[in-house]
Amino acid sequence: MADALALYDRTAEDAAATVISRYSTSFGLASRLLGPRPRPHVRNVYALVRVADEIVDGPAAAAGLPESELRRVLDDLEAETLAAVARGFSANLVVHAFARTARSCGIGDDLIRPFFASMRTDLTTTHHDGASHDAYVYGSAEVVGLMCLQVFVGADTAQPATAAPALVDGARRLGRAFQDVNFLRDLDHDEVSLGRDYLGLHDGVTRIDVLDRIDADLDAAAAVIPDLPADCRRAVTAAHDLFAELSRRLRRSPADGERVRVPDPVKAGLAARAWMGMAPREARG
Repeated sequence: MADALALYDRTAEDAAATVISRYSTSFGLASRLLGPRPRPHVRNVYALVRVADEIVDGPAAAAGLPESELRRVLDDLEAETLAAVARGFSANLVVHAFARTARSCGIGDDLIRPFFASMRTDLTTTHHDGASHDAYVYGSAEVVGLMCLQVFVGADTAQPATAAPALVDGARRLGRAFQDVNFLRDLDHDEVSLGRDYLGLHDGVTRIDVLDRIDADLDAAAAVIPDLPADCRRAVTAAHDLFAELSRRLRRSPADGERVRVPDPVKAGLAARAWMGMAPREARG
């Protein structure tokens, strides 16, 4: 029986890794810089996040599911996730992988529920003001950063550890910066294809306001990256520096231009820089 469960666990982790490899080349690059202790757990977290996101924005809608059914599917995924964390098993391989990580690293309902609440917001809210933006970003991005932080400090420990307050603040601000960068990159798609305004740019908020906030968050996060466990710093530095580069390119690009990207050779250079142990770059450096 133990061998059967071990095989199932490995298969679930392989499924999670496949989800990430198909959906995020940038994340796949950064995750390879993680040490073997945190790497599978971070993949497990992001796989569940990706699947939930696809319910509200991707193939579920393309399959013809109406809004009421999308909500039901998302609610079912949340219920299965919470149940799997409680019991230690799911027939859904991605959920099973996440549940193993949550149980071993100390990721609780206090992080899981806000994430799904933000995903449900995408089914009902099309225009965000400052307060609703902050609430949405907390659930959609900051708690994901906190989940990863729990992996960093809690994976393979006898008892899940509690991260220092400075690391908690850094994880939240890094997640927020990542989300706001993606909002700016996807502005046209979100408005035209999805009918959503996440940033409130029509309510007096400017792109420069958002970019200034992003850079402040990136710099605050960079300051605490050296305090992370050694087997996590390189990957977090690479991810930080990639989004700092995106922020710089967004400042130079027109608001109605093509989606801003970082060329693969530049990505490789940032990863090499992080691998050599260099400090995170300043957001406007």
